[in-house]
Amino acid sequence: MEKGQPGKVGRLSGAILKAAREKGARAFLTEGPGHATELSRNAPEGARVVAVGGDGTVHEVLRGLAGTDKVLGVVPIGSGNDFARMLGLRELPWREALELALFAQEEAIDLCWVNGEPFGASLGIGFDALVAKKALSAPPFLRGMPRYLYALFGVLKELRLPEGRVAVDGEEVHWGPLLLLAVMNGPAYGGGIPIAPMADPRDGQLSVILARSFTRPGVVFILPRLLLGRHLSHPQVVAFAGREVVVEFAHPVPAHADGELLPEARLYRARVEPLGLKVVGGRAAARGEKPILSPVGVG
Repeated sequence: MEKGQPGKVGRLSGAILKAAREKGARAFLTEGPGHATELSRNAPEGARVVAVGGDGTVHEVLRGLAGTDKVLGVVPIGSGNDFARMLGLRELPWREALELALFAQEEAIDLCWVNGEPFGASLGIGFDALVAKKALSAPPFLRGMPRYLYALFGVLKELRLPEGRVAVDGEEVHWGPLLLLAVMNGPAYGGGIPIAPMADPRDGQLSVILARSFTRPGVVFILPRLLLGRHLSHPQVVAFAGREVVVEFAHPVPAHADGELLPEARLYRARVEPLGLKVVGGRAAARGEKPILSPVGVG
């Protein structure tokens, strides 16, 4: 949890810190960007590191523990919570989520990488990365889906499609105008938008959704279908699956990983590491998992 955060995180931080410490965890309020990464990186091997917040907090923690033997737990009290949604944790009350994160049995999901950066649920290149950038300037009272829609319509006013070449597992699947490319480990991004309903974080595959050439009215008209998960039947939307995705542009194009903006680049190379991340997810809750003692830490 980050110190001084407004909204739900700020209101609950004291109670969650107290509850975590009462259960024997070391608990911290992060000081600012990058601190959660530092804390998780410094946690001992085999420790359980619990991210309390939204997708931004999860992504920072993931940066610190990807490629290690540490276990990621999540208490989802942020605005988007798409990583928690992927794990079946989105609707849990924070006390139940904390108990699960600290004590339930671990499992494994796929870990994804892009240009050396780990991500847990989603990679978006093009239009939706511009939307993520625009969302940073949205009014603070807008959260989740309303924040996404505010940003989306702001970006539409200056819509220009780059031309890109996309290859999945070495096979070229697209060359030309590209509205967006979503490379997904989980089914949703943007606070619950079901961009890849078929995505499974345990199948060793990246789910790739490619939206080709769209006009401004075309984006507006497909939006209701997107929100209902019915966009995949549109002739300008195609889906693929594979273990590696490479997309190349003539000029740098924005991208985001788990909603966090990446340095703009001409080339993005994404890959999946099957079952490469230890987590505490919703399967434990569904099984009625009994608490087990484990080394833990909370960030």
